[in-house]
Amino acid sequence: MTARQHDTTLQDAIWEGSIPLAIRLSPSECRVYDQADSYLIQYPRLSYLPFLLPRLRAFFASFLIDPDVASHEGWFSYEELPLKWHYPIGLLYDLFSGAQPAHDGSSNRGDRSPSAQQPSTLPWRLTLHFGDWPADQLVQPDAEGKVLHDAFINSVKEADFLRNGTAKGIMSLSKNDSTQLWTAVQEPNDKGYAEQRSSYDAIFQKLLYAQGAPLRHIPMKVYLPSSPSASAPSLGHLRIVQALVTPFVPGGKEAQTIGTALHALLPALFPSRRTPILAKPVLHGAVVPMSAHVEGLMREAAYLDGWLHVGLVMMG
Repeated sequence: MTARQHDTTLQDAIWEGSIPLAIRLSPSECRVYDQADSYLIQYPRLSYLPFLLPRLRAFFASFLIDPDVASHEGWFSYEELPLKWHYPIGLLYDLFSGAQPAHDGSSNRGDRSPSAQQPSTLPWRLTLHFGDWPADQLVQPDAEGKVLHDAFINSVKEADFLRNGTAKGIMSLSKNDSTQLWTAVQEPNDKGYAEQRSSYDAIFQKLLYAQGAPLRHIPMKVYLPSSPSASAPSLGHLRIVQALVTPFVPGGKEAQTIGTALHALLPALFPSRRTPILAKPVLHGAVVPMSAHVEGLMREAAYLDGWLHVGLVMMG
């Protein structure tokens, strides 16, 4: 297999990745307590939970104690942990489900999701709420979807600025390009999957090579599980680590790898640049080889907002 064929296979696996969900209505908001059927769906890893709310509101309409709640008032939890709606569903699953990530030696080469290793975590069982919004943890979206749209676009802008030193790329997109970008985000592997992916790829290439500017930094966030503090006793307490990650190791011409980047960011967790000792980096449900170049990962395996959202799984 050539390098280009490998990249195409990787992109196919990422775009086609999905997670089976079983979503139940919160018993405290249900006319029959916990007797309502769950909503079952195979949902794209790259998409976002709020896009499910209109169909969930319709599905559970006859069971709602309060029939006047609006779909945008819905929020999701996993084991009583409110899930951040602006995180892609695949990232949420990797961070909180407890599933073990896939490894490069997996026998199922076409399945890079944790389901290949730990089927007991699937379907991922979430709870839908319409009341008691956790305002201390989540920003509430609006009925028109502008808050979700703006959150995504702002993330794209930040990634664009880090890559090119300017956000002119995203700011100069045509109205048609902006619309196609947002459509691809809402249903990345829907019936029009091939067309949507083609449109997204064309737009992403425009952002990658905005005005021929040299690549400055790799947009990368690392999600580190940490122990709850007394002031924030949450099951899913996370520390998000972000720094300027250059395509090459500072002071030389050596290509930056995920290993060298994590060693610089978190040397206590990654004392070795080549071998994971205390933790493993996970992207799209699979362990990332420490030798993987961050620039290549950005071009082939970034989330739809242009970021590498890297979760960490502790070893031992």
